Amino acid sequence: MQRNPVGWFEIYVQDMARAKAFYEGVFGVSLQALESPGMEMLAFPMADVPGASGALVKMDGCPSGGNSTLVYFSCADCAVEAARVKAGGGCVFKEKFAIGQYGFIALVSDPDGNMIGLHSMQ
Repeated sequence: MQRNPVGWFEIYVQDMARAKAFYEGVFGVSLQALESPGMEMLAFPMADVPGASGALVKMDGCPSGGNSTLVYFSCADCAVEAARVKAGGGCVFKEKFAIGQYGFIALVSDPDGNMIGLHSMQ
């Protein structure tokens, strides 16, 4: 395989405005609307660099929270983004902790109950 194994991710939400405010606030980015029939989508910034991008999605019949897939967002220091979570309406499940030679992670939930991972090397 000559590329990263993950090519895209979607995080399903029920309140798009609330989810937009949470993710923009935690990561300091602007999400952009994507045209897609039958659903509302806001995409994370995309660049032509290694790694996957993705979007928030609101679609009838697709509930949020309670899934078993965990998306990890790359951060310079995952403690910084974890510190922004509560102000955005989410909760911190596990503060930053070491995972050996692979750096550090923190586990948090967004206001819809979706757990996401934050990863950094420092």
